[in-house]
Amino acid sequence: MSNFTEWLEAYDETSWDFQSFYAGPIGVRAKSLYYRNRLIGTAAVAPMVFCEAFLPSARRLFHHRMRFPIADAHYAMGFAFLYQTIANPVYLQKAMHFLTALRESRCRGFNEYCWGYPFDWVWHGGTIKAQTPLITTTPYVYEAFLQVNEVQPQDEFRRVLASIARHVSNDIKDFQTSRTASSCSYTPFSEGGVLNAAAYRAFLLASASRVLSKDEYWRTAERNLNFVCENQNPDGSWPYAVDGVRGFVDHFHTCFVMKALAKIYALTGYKPCGEALTKAVEYYLNNLFAPDGLPKPFSKAPRLTVYKRELYDCAECINLCLLLRDRFPKLQITLETVIQGILNEWVKPDGSFRSRRLYWGWDNVPMHRWGQSQMFRSLAFYLREVRGPRTDDGRRRLSTEDRRAKADERGQMTDRGAVEIAKARWK
Repeated sequence: MSNFTEWLEAYDETSWDFQSFYAGPIGVRAKSLYYRNRLIGTAAVAPMVFCEAFLPSARRLFHHRMRFPIADAHYAMGFAFLYQTIANPVYLQKAMHFLTALRESRCRGFNEYCWGYPFDWVWHGGTIKAQTPLITTTPYVYEAFLQVNEVQPQDEFRRVLASIARHVSNDIKDFQTSRTASSCSYTPFSEGGVLNAAAYRAFLLASASRVLSKDEYWRTAERNLNFVCENQNPDGSWPYAVDGVRGFVDHFHTCFVMKALAKIYALTGYKPCGEALTKAVEYYLNNLFAPDGLPKPFSKAPRLTVYKRELYDCAECINLCLLLRDRFPKLQITLETVIQGILNEWVKPDGSFRSRRLYWGWDNVPMHRWGQSQMFRSLAFYLREVRGPRTDDGRRRLSTEDRRAKADERGQMTDRGAVEIAKARWK
């Protein structure tokens, strides 16, 4: 991982983004027009779509580099994983550095700690203004503070965690969908219906109920969790939303939902989580991978896409496999395939990652929010799981040899070379 950390130090902690084409004044107006009038709007966004497909570096013509809280949270967690693996104090210092940046980038218009995007985000329902808290961003910051606090506890970290939980509990709204379930808002001002939003909130509040000894958080989490489980399709998939408009099934949003269920199940043993995951894993493996075993963006693309493969999908796949491979052995095979694919084709000479595989070449623009930070965290998580028998803070972990022995007993390990490849190339 040293090559990537050196690249990050040299490149800076701001970057362009896949939304850079639509974050500036021209892009905002063009995208807004697209949602109001598809015919005229298509002509307006066509230059941006063309650049995405053929000239990704043109992002710099449409908007400036930005700092993204969601990326800072992933970098904090990634460096915390490296510290747990290698016990180099520099990595802990870097994790602390990103937490400091996160405290500074919070949404200042709210009493509690919360985070959103640093740009105006246009979607079919309108425009979410910059610095509006998002339930899809804030939970990652919660996890970052929680993870670093486990390594080096501080009262300030617990105060931030408590504040985040109050925001997510009180400012994010509930919408009853059945006797036992509620969806939640995406922001403090929006309506419900988005599946991954409810899953994020359910996990954060389930965790906070234990970390902060607040039983009422679990009661809210349980209703959001039931909404996710009750809206799983018969084939095991989840639509992006239940609004009748955004019914597509894609890779990383599916991972978001499944990761949340996996974490909640590990915390609580809540039976519906286990049942939903069993159905979901089967769908996931059968519908969201290309013939070469690497992630594909959609089970069925809802629109024309300009890329074949997404770094973000691969990063989330690695996360999910690490969380669930012991329960679902097929995910060990998937994990090894994706790790090898990333190391073979996606690592650039400077240590950073390619962002997208286009239909015509690659998008090599490094985007912290859109894959770089997520992949860094995923590989750091992977290294912590396969390297060494013990974390720096004394918690026992299976060594690579122990895991191999257990896997061999159950006939689960098919490619032992993956671990060696990863350790050699990412040490």
